[in-house]
Amino acid sequence: MRKLKVAAFMTLDGVVEDPGGFGERQDGGWSLPFFDDEARRSAIDELATCDTFLTGRVTYEILSKAWSANTGEYAERLNAMSKLVVSTTLAGPLDWNARVLEGEAADAIAALKRQQGKDIVVYGSATLVRTLLRHDLVDEFRISVFPLVLGGGKRLFPEGTEQARLTLVSAKALASGVTALTYRNR
Repeated sequence: MRKLKVAAFMTLDGVVEDPGGFGERQDGGWSLPFFDDEARRSAIDELATCDTFLTGRVTYEILSKAWSANTGEYAERLNAMSKLVVSTTLAGPLDWNARVLEGEAADAIAALKRQQGKDIVVYGSATLVRTLLRHDLVDEFRISVFPLVLGGGKRLFPEGTEQARLTLVSAKALASGVTALTYRNR
């Protein structure tokens, strides 16, 4: 069975999207100053274990514009991956090797996990992540905690999020000050 991995960049105060939102921050916002060679290598290694990228509409629209024309090892791996977009408003065909996920999201993703293949990764898409967690579909969280406090913005786990008990698999301090945490769900 394939694992579903949530990968997120998060500030020390739990923010995954700054108050300006992604649309305001096409430059990568607060995470870029910390994205050094070590972080880049870690991201490339993470993609090597996955063949499917699952995302919501907003994240798809942002990342497809930002990455589809990029080159380099990370961009090439990301661009080659099959992408499934959870959306009730998008209609195909989509660019960037993507298609809209058909049917009820939780059922379709549960069926996808039962298929043969490498793991599935989710980037961004905080609302989708909470839906996946609520339906017990997340196997692993890969959270990169940045040494930064923004004091406001969108949180991955806002008040009212379903409780989840996680097991720490690994913790690694990067030279940039970022801490890479991997938690298993259950």
